[in-house]
Amino acid sequence: MAVRGAPAIGCAAAFGVALEAQREKHRTPAQFSDAMQAALRTLAESRPTAVNLFWALDRMRAVLARNGDPAAAANSLTEAALALFRADVETNRAIGRAGAALLRDGARILTHCNTGALATAGHGTALGVVRSARDAGKRVSVITTETRPYLQGARLTAWELTQEQIPVTLITDGAAGHVLARGQVDLVIVGADRIAANGDVANKIGTYTLAVLAERHRVPFYVAAPLSTIDTSVADGSAIPIEERGAAEVTGYAGVRWAPEGVAVSNPAFDVTPASLVAALFTEKGVLERPDTAKIRGLFEGR
Repeated sequence: MAVRGAPAIGCAAAFGVALEAQREKHRTPAQFSDAMQAALRTLAESRPTAVNLFWALDRMRAVLARNGDPAAAANSLTEAALALFRADVETNRAIGRAGAALLRDGARILTHCNTGALATAGHGTALGVVRSARDAGKRVSVITTETRPYLQGARLTAWELTQEQIPVTLITDGAAGHVLARGQVDLVIVGADRIAANGDVANKIGTYTLAVLAERHRVPFYVAAPLSTIDTSVADGSAIPIEERGAAEVTGYAGVRWAPEGVAVSNPAFDVTPASLVAALFTEKGVLERPDTAKIRGLFEGR
């Protein structure tokens, strides 16, 4: 969790490959190849759910395959990592513009986890939409969940919005139904760690709960994510691997334990929201309403 947020994980992986190449560029071609393959394997095994990791590694692997000389490969991989980083910022800004166009002046937005500059190369996905709406002169405000158990909403999202001077209210995860029932939310926007070919969305644990609550209270539920987060090799959400994290995140914090010794713990880091609950995807290609397999396939035609 030193790096978290799907786009940021992809960028970090690309830079990791480039750094390893710079470190090993004085080796023989055979030694260099072995070192790079080991690095690619290590990075691929680090996080199972966020598909941007594998997307970035595939691109770096392709650059590596085109360069036989270690020094030339190291330079090309560094350039590729920087290009991926810059492209992510521009992608986030395009996502922000697409989503912001749907937000009315005075919109009250509920979000979950962290999807801002700290989770991407810059600007953000779901928070990028918020920033873009503010930059367009719209008065917007945000309610952010604390995002148990790692508290990304409380520690990161609330901090980012405070720094941006965008009005933000922090709530517990369990209070989401309360604010929706009281009519204090106009729309929900979240990010994604992997989107299946049919539009099912894997995101931070608790996202599915928000989507069901939004449906119950007739509030649109939006997902902001780059095309690199869409995994067309996975037919639906049931095939997305869900990372299980350590019990210590749930049983206590900072050396203080509040759960009884010996209690069984389940700590899935993500859950899957069915496409049927998603009002629209905000991508760099625009707004895709009611995503399904055919519509998502259309996003990639001509690429």
